[in-house]
Amino acid sequence: MLQQQQTRVNSRGEAYIIGPTGAPLTKADLPPPNTGRWVIRRKAEVVAAVRGGLITLEEALERYQLTSDEFLSWQRSIERHGMPGLRTTRLQQYR
Repeated sequence: MLQQQQTRVNSRGEAYIIGPTGAPLTKADLPPPNTGRWVIRRKAEVVAAVRGGLITLEEALERYQLTSDEFLSWQRSIERHGMPGLRTTRLQQYR
């Protein structure tokens, strides 16, 4: 299971977490609300932001026009298979 991480504050006073690539992730670094192409990294960033407390689940669902089932499937895929589990082209392989 993914571990909840604590939100930290950088020198500019912005809340951040360590993102899925190991780099700091702030709200400003999140994918834009009009994201049309959901690559692995973007999905993982949104999941990490919710789990780390940068944004709430409700904010993520509204901002990205996601269903709770869609978000939860991303989260489950990461928990079970890591970031490669988010690949849509290999979805059947991870089920």
